[in-house]
Amino acid sequence: MKTYFRLLSFAKPLGSFLAPFLITSLLASLFGVLNFALLIPLLNVLFDQVSPADVQKMLSQPAPEFSLSTSPTTYFQYYFNQIFQEYGKLGALKYTCAIIVLSVLLNNLFKYLSVRRLEAFKARMVAQLRETVFDRAVRLHLGFFSNERKGNLISRIMTDVQEVENSIANSLSAASKELFLLIAYLVMLFNISVSLTLFAFLVIPVSGIFISSLVRRMKRDAQAGQQRLSGILSILDETFGGMRVVKGFNAESFVLGKFRQENDAYRSSVRSLANRRELASPFSEFMGVSVVAGILLYGGGLVLSGQSELSASEFIAYIAIFSQVTRPAKDISNAFSASQRGLASGERVLELIDTPSAVQDKPDAVAISQFRDRISVQQVSFEYEKGLPVLNDISFELVKGKTIALVGSSGGGKSTIADLIPRFYDPTAGQIRIDGIDLRDCTTDSLRAQMGIVTQESILFNDTIFNNIAFGSDATEEQVMQAAKIANAHEFIINQPNGYQTVIGDRGGRLSGGQRQRLSIARAVLKNPPILILDEATSALDTESEKLVQEALTRLMANRTTLVIAHRLSTIQHADEILVVHQGRIIERGRHDELVRLDEGFYRKLSSMQSV
Repeated sequence: MKTYFRLLSFAKPLGSFLAPFLITSLLASLFGVLNFALLIPLLNVLFDQVSPADVQKMLSQPAPEFSLSTSPTTYFQYYFNQIFQEYGKLGALKYTCAIIVLSVLLNNLFKYLSVRRLEAFKARMVAQLRETVFDRAVRLHLGFFSNERKGNLISRIMTDVQEVENSIANSLSAASKELFLLIAYLVMLFNISVSLTLFAFLVIPVSGIFISSLVRRMKRDAQAGQQRLSGILSILDETFGGMRVVKGFNAESFVLGKFRQENDAYRSSVRSLANRRELASPFSEFMGVSVVAGILLYGGGLVLSGQSELSASEFIAYIAIFSQVTRPAKDISNAFSASQRGLASGERVLELIDTPSAVQDKPDAVAISQFRDRISVQQVSFEYEKGLPVLNDISFELVKGKTIALVGSSGGGKSTIADLIPRFYDPTAGQIRIDGIDLRDCTTDSLRAQMGIVTQESILFNDTIFNNIAFGSDATEEQVMQAAKIANAHEFIINQPNGYQTVIGDRGGRLSGGQRQRLSIARAVLKNPPILILDEATSALDTESEKLVQEALTRLMANRTTLVIAHRLSTIQHADEILVVHQGRIIERGRHDELVRLDEGFYRKLSSMQSV
């Protein structure tokens, strides 16, 4: 229940929803039951069971005054007798039918109003829940996304939240509206006959034990089903994102086999859940009909033998009302059973919301307004998994206006160092300071506002070229064009079908690798940050484009602090300091001309290999 109420809290303020919903649901239930309560006088008229003496006795009393404690049937009975006395049986029949029509109209009116409130509640709850889980996901540390499959995240934000809407919100409707209706029916049944109603209650313990057993099994099936669905979404994302590789390696059958395996497992979970869920409804209906049959046999025998205090019309009305009890009882049972899938999905959603971020701002974190002096990396060590170090005792200083280059073999830790500077991760040991302030004492937003990043992989969005360059800013068209010119991208952009308003497809798939990278560089140029982090920024360019972009970057880096990761040593020969990173350690450092003179040096070896 803790999960259930926490999910409902996303529709706050609940008071603005619950009060009108409960009132309209209660009124709908009362008028719904009133329809059946009017059966007794209606049948009495039809079967000629109205006694003139009883009519005269009631009319001899004063008319009932309006009061919330007075039953509506009391008012009806008084005026029914009055009309019966004045207009006879036909008049009483017309009066009863008119009241029934009015009652049905009001019942459906309030039912409609309650449904409107319920739909508003569902829409609000789901929108806020989905927004909260997405907001939480995008604010988690970068390492979370390295370990989590994207399909699983998408499943939680979309399908799991949708499941919460379909089952949790609907169960709230059943738990209130149908419960009101059930209570109203039971009150009417006790008013007609206490003994028959107590006899009918024998079915409740049997149904309760059976359904509680089903619910426990259904929750396990629901959890397994949602997990399998997230696996299917992951396969879809990976397959469609890597379609070039799938086609190139004739791997269609392979990915189909993976999909079929996951899909079959999901089908089995859904089928098992559906089998158990659908069993609850026929079982409840069977038990309800069995009890009705028992009441007919038991109560009908008493009426026929004259041993019951019930008249024939009262007994028929009792049977009609009791037959309606099974519907709200069954709806409550079904909603409770269906809510297990929603609870399983809700737990997955709340698990993501409750996931703590490994990188968080301290309550007293300071905001950096500008970069003044230097970034100091002091004896930093880092490991993604405990016991598997990636960096060991890394120390260097990146002074304002200077350029430091990181080179070395793949997997040596260069990109990890670059990820620590904008605080995508926190070091396991040591400190990184900006202008003397530990990065962990700064707000991440103000820290990253000082930096522009161009990654080795061009990360673009299925949007226009303009919006990709202006991503996260309010830049004008003139500013975007100027940034594109610096990144040597303007020429190819204006040759696109719609120029800067050309949509570039998923992940920029309509552009070449060099074009995508130049858009990424233009995005960093537009931000105009004091600190640049270039992670293999020119690796995807052809020789001609690389030369032009490198010239632009050189001009851009002239008055900026730059950390460059490069495999092509020709691009970093003018760096103020080059750090050679190998197996998580800095093994050499110095300028290009100094490092190439080192005998047996790692940098000299790399330089010789690239020269060849």
